[in-house]
Amino acid sequence: MFLIVIIGSIGAVDTISFQYIDHLFQLRGSPDSPRIIDDVVIFTAPSSYRRVGIAFAHEGFSKVYYFRRFMIPNDNAGPWINERAPADQFRDSGMLFYVYTIPENLGGDLEYRLIIDGLWTRDPLNPVYRTEPRSGITRSVLAIPFINRPNSPNRGPEGTLNFSFTAPSGEIVTVAGSFNGWDPFMYELRETSYGHYTLSLPLPPGTYQYAFFHRGERHLDTNNPRRVYTREGKAANEATVQ
Repeated sequence: MFLIVIIGSIGAVDTISFQYIDHLFQLRGSPDSPRIIDDVVIFTAPSSYRRVGIAFAHEGFSKVYYFRRFMIPNDNAGPWINERAPADQFRDSGMLFYVYTIPENLGGDLEYRLIIDGLWTRDPLNPVYRTEPRSGITRSVLAIPFINRPNSPNRGPEGTLNFSFTAPSGEIVTVAGSFNGWDPFMYELRETSYGHYTLSLPLPPGTYQYAFFHRGERHLDTNNPRRVYTREGKAANEATVQ
C-alpha cells in the first residue's frame, strides 16, 4: 500500500477513487496525455508549473477547474494521509492532476483549453486540437466514447438513496456520510427481515460518500463497487442521487 497526500486549491473535490490513485502512481511522475477511465478523464501536467487550470467548451469556458499537486511520501508507507500531514514527510511526484467527470449528456468530442501560469493555451500533452478559423484560437480535443453508466445499487425512487446491510438479528446499524456531516448516530437502518437492515433516505440531487457503522466499527458497502478515499484519508462508498 502507498501513502500519498494530494495538495489542492480551495474548492477541490473531497474524494478520489482508488483506481485513479493507482493510475497516477503508474505514471511515475511523468505527466501524460489525458486518459479516460470509466466515466472520468484524468488530466496531468508537470509540477514545474506554478498553477494550471482547465476550462471546457461545452461550459462556454466560463468556469476554471484547477489542478492539484500529487505528493508521495518519503518512505512509501501506509495507505493515505490527509492534507494536514507534515510537509517534510512528502516529496513532489512531479505531477499536477485534475479528475473530470464526463457529463451524461455530452456526446462526441470534449473540447478544452488550459490556463498555465496565467496564460490560456492548448494542452501540450494532447496532440489533437482544433483552430477556430476566425479567431485563430486553438482548442484541445479529446474523443469521448459512449459511456455505459450502470445503475447505482443504492438507487431508489427519484430523489432517494437506498441503503442495505447484513448483520445478526437485533443489532443497531447506522449509516453516515457527506449528507449528514458523517454523524454516525443520526440515521439508523431498520431490520426489515431477519438480519437484513435497510433505509431509504430522501436527498437532493448530487453525489454522496457514505459508510455503515456497526458495533462501533466502520464498514464499507459490499454491494457497491464505487469506493473512494475521503479528504480525511478514510475509505468510503459513493452513490449518486438523480
